[in-house]
Amino acid sequence: MTSFSRGGTAALAAVLLAAPVTGAQIVAARDTPRFYGTWRLVSETQTGMMIYDSLGNMAAQVMPNRLRRKYAAAEPTPEEAKAAITGYLAYFGTYTVDEQAHIITHHRKGNINPGQVGDDVVRAYVFESNDRLVLTPAGSTNKIVWERAR
Repeated sequence: MTSFSRGGTAALAAVLLAAPVTGAQIVAARDTPRFYGTWRLVSETQTGMMIYDSLGNMAAQVMPNRLRRKYAAAEPTPEEAKAAITGYLAYFGTYTVDEQAHIITHHRKGNINPGQVGDDVVRAYVFESNDRLVLTPAGSTNKIVWERAR
């Protein structure tokens, strides 16, 4: 039978207690919950807001930073309506996240542009921090930067 000294017993206990830690894997935080909340577009030429909820719903609105005149009457003229909508992006729907590929897909259910209802918008994503999100449209090098609204 093997006998241990007091120091040997303490050393063995330390090794046995540390063993599960050295074999443990660090699990990265899931990305999907990091999207939840309200995001503000970071841009010199546009202003915008995007919202994701925990139920898989989302909405986005972006408009140019330019003077937009009020309508002269209750109903806009065709020219006033065109000027108001030019450069404006607005849609809502659901979203899915592929955490392995770092892809988020917006599934448009409604859109200011009727020709894009039902379309999917695919973007690569990178969280630069918990409060800064960079989206890159599929097939593009354009980076769209969003900061968490506070």
